[in-house]
This record gives sequence, C-alpha cells and structure tokens, in this order.
Amino acid sequence: QVQLVESGGGLVQAGGSLRLSCAASGINFRINRRRMAWYRQAPGKQRELVAGITTDGSANYADSVKGRFTVSRDNTKNMVYLQLNNLNSEDTAVYYCSASESGLLNARYWGQGTQVTVSS
Repeated sequence: QVQLVESGGGLVQAGGSLRLSCAASGINFRINRRRMAWYRQAPGKQRELVAGITTDGSANYADSVKGRFTVSRDNTKNMVYLQLNNLNSEDTAVYYCSASESGLLNARYWGQGTQVTVSS
C-alpha cells in the first residue's frame, strides 16, 4: 500500500521558515519516475498547487510563493521537501504531498497533510 507521510508543519511567526518533508513508501513504490508536488488547502478555500517537481528536477511554483518556497527531491531516499521562507498569514493551510503514477504528471497519491500556521 502506498503511503505519503508529511512532516515538519507547525506554528511559526510571520517572516519565519519551515521545512516540510514527505516520505514515500510502499512495495516497489519509488518516486524516481513520478512527478511530485505540494498542495495546500486553507479553511474555506479550494486545494491549490503550491509547487511541483518533475523527474528531471524541473520545478514550478504558484505565483504567490515564487521566490519564497523551494521544492526538492531525493530519489535515493524516496523523499520530497518543501522549504518555506518568509512566511505570512496567507500561507496558513494544510499542506499535502502528492505523487503521480509512474511516468505521468497528474497527482494520484496523497498524504494526510501537515498543518502550517503563521501568526502575525
């Protein structure tokens, strides 16, 4: 069974930083041929893409986080990371890790999420 487990969320003051991690596991489940992505969902809002990273390391970001967030992956460890810098209250949300099917792009597997709360 595929599992994506996020960690690293918490309460941080505006201007602060966090580093989220996503550990992928499952029989024969490797992320090396999967697009990985981070989404977030704030209360009362739809889930939105924050950052994605393809198998060759190419990253894309939501306009609202460009220059502040950085997505990375370590295929050897089956891990994906999201570095969040210069946080503001609008970044408060549950952050989810996702993985595509092997060789494809759309999110297929999801983690349970980790809460990020930014206090002003």
